[in-house]
Amino acid sequence: MEALNPLEGSGIAGAAAMIEGVLPGVVQVQRSGRNQGRRGTPRGGGRRGGAGAGCLWSPDGLVMTNHHVVASSRERVEVVLTDDRSFDAEVVGSNRRLDLAMLRLHNVPQENLPAPQVGDSDALRVGELVFAVGHPWGRRGAVTMGVVSGLGSTGGPFGRARYVQSDAYLAPGNSGGPLVNARGEVVGVNAMVSGGLALAIPSNTAGAWAEGGMEASRRPRLGVRVQPAALPAALREVAGQEMALVISGVAPGSVADLMGLLVGDVLLTVAGEPVADATSLRDTLARDAGGTVELRIARGGEMREVEARFGAGRFRARGA
Repeated sequence: MEALNPLEGSGIAGAAAMIEGVLPGVVQVQRSGRNQGRRGTPRGGGRRGGAGAGCLWSPDGLVMTNHHVVASSRERVEVVLTDDRSFDAEVVGSNRRLDLAMLRLHNVPQENLPAPQVGDSDALRVGELVFAVGHPWGRRGAVTMGVVSGLGSTGGPFGRARYVQSDAYLAPGNSGGPLVNARGEVVGVNAMVSGGLALAIPSNTAGAWAEGGMEASRRPRLGVRVQPAALPAALREVAGQEMALVISGVAPGSVADLMGLLVGDVLLTVAGEPVADATSLRDTLARDAGGTVELRIARGGEMREVEARFGAGRFRARGA
């Protein structure tokens, strides 16, 4: 397939029209912020900078973004459309190795949302023009242009994965936004900068994960708030670790609530691995939750092991 150059034929005006067609499908993703307006209703005025970008992946409210954009979110994620409508969203799939995450918007209107066309990233060629769309430094709907300078795989902070390399400029706020070709098709999910060049996850990789890998990487939630804490000397010797997580909140009706976890319980290990911060807790649950996960906690100086079966509503606790 021959790549099109928007600077030829229809000229720069044609490129601008193409970008105008893509922009409504590019969203701003904000982590754990206060909701300053009604969900699903227009909201104008100034806005705080967002954590990153995302792309409407389907007209019914699925949004593709990066894992690292939402990895530190606590209870909620907010997604803002270009028309200032704001929606609460939940993370329904996340893959740290690929650096991909999928969000589902709540209270989506009946009319279809403007999801851009997803293109074939395998058809990309070195030298082809591409455009990065996102919200660098919180400036919504900014566009930069570059050329594809490499295609392949690389080892990085999210493991070895395929990538599209370009010289389109990326800055904080671009993560999770789309990389589009000259036809306005999404051919990548912008992820990071390496060696001064932009790296994007290919659209075919993202699409294959969304279609076949979502269920395997769906992240279970305990429904707790936690705070890192150093263990006292006596407990440190028994537990064999120095740091753990103190449960500071339990959501009513959550898995943790059904398990009988209490505020003040000390969470030591998940699936046999020590947990020392909220990120390690989420990552361990996502990696090891095959329906059943064993947690080791300390309560009142007594060590306990709690076995949870996600989705089945059956939990068993026993003394260690």
